[in-house]
Amino acid sequence: MKTLNQFTKILGTVMLLTLLFAVLIAGCGGDNASGPIGGTPDTTAPTVSSTNPIDDATGVAVINATFSEPMSASSISAVSFTVKGPGVTAVAGSVSYDAANNRASFVPTNDLISNTLFTATIMTAAKDRSGNALASNYVWNFSSSAAASVQLPVDLRSSADYAVISGSAVTNTGATHVTGDVGVSPGSSLGGFPPGIIVGAKHVNDIDANNAKLDLTTAYNDAAGRTLAPVSVAGNIGGMTLPPGLYKSTSGLAISSGDLTLDAKGNANAVWIFQIASTFTTTSGRKVILSGGAKAANVFWQVGTSATLGTTSVVKGTIMADQSVTMNTGASLEGRALARIAAVTLSGNTIVKPTP
Repeated sequence: MKTLNQFTKILGTVMLLTLLFAVLIAGCGGDNASGPIGGTPDTTAPTVSSTNPIDDATGVAVINATFSEPMSASSISAVSFTVKGPGVTAVAGSVSYDAANNRASFVPTNDLISNTLFTATIMTAAKDRSGNALASNYVWNFSSSAAASVQLPVDLRSSADYAVISGSAVTNTGATHVTGDVGVSPGSSLGGFPPGIIVGAKHVNDIDANNAKLDLTTAYNDAAGRTLAPVSVAGNIGGMTLPPGLYKSTSGLAISSGDLTLDAKGNANAVWIFQIASTFTTTSGRKVILSGGAKAANVFWQVGTSATLGTTSVVKGTIMADQSVTMNTGASLEGRALARIAAVTLSGNTIVKPTP
């Protein structure tokens, strides 16, 4: 009997130790599961993925930096984001953080001094949501323009009467509604009307279409050749608010992860000209918003290759593409879709020629 009691005690001890070990393992597993990114703590330092203006750019309308990951909003402040110029003179301004776009913005209290070099710095006080700081300060330089960028509108001549011009073909599917003339030159294909509706004249490789196409080329070259105080922009300009001026991108330009606002600041004659070296794209649902008295008739997109508007996106202004214009399902345009060489492709869209 004594031997049996000893065996029972030993068995009970083993079972208790096994239970405690199982609880310990389960507890450790629970801690890992609740940690960031599948149980592995985030120890990676964030980086600055892009800036506006870009480094060594001339001309500035907005000053911001986009990060590689979501940041702690409380760490993005006038302490961690500074602008200085001329020299080490601090520029007074306010700093904000756009969590939807991982973007910090610096807005100067007063207009920047013209023709001056500035230095912007994101300091290591900026941290991601896990508390990881930038590995080192991120510094870039830019210069303000020598003169205010007051642009004259682009003279479209006879192409102003058109809502759509193509150098090869206009194709449509669905219930597209176009208000304004539609022209094809030198192509001969205009298809999909009906079911699409055109409130205006159709010109297929006739004298009017040929003249409009020539005038489009003149207007395109005018917009591409503007040089007065250009402001450098790059990548995604969604989420920004831009004053009137000449904006120049040496690559493609996109409106994504936020809407673009064009603010005329009460000037009904304010003009925006965007010089885009390659593609212009909008993602699904994105919008160009006009404020402060801005007019779609005074917005011009000169596109070096092709423009593509995402589904249900809303764009304002005249698109002058060297190649093609494609409007995906439900996209709308208060302006013009003008393609010099290739096709204009429509799919259940609304295009309204803007009023002067």
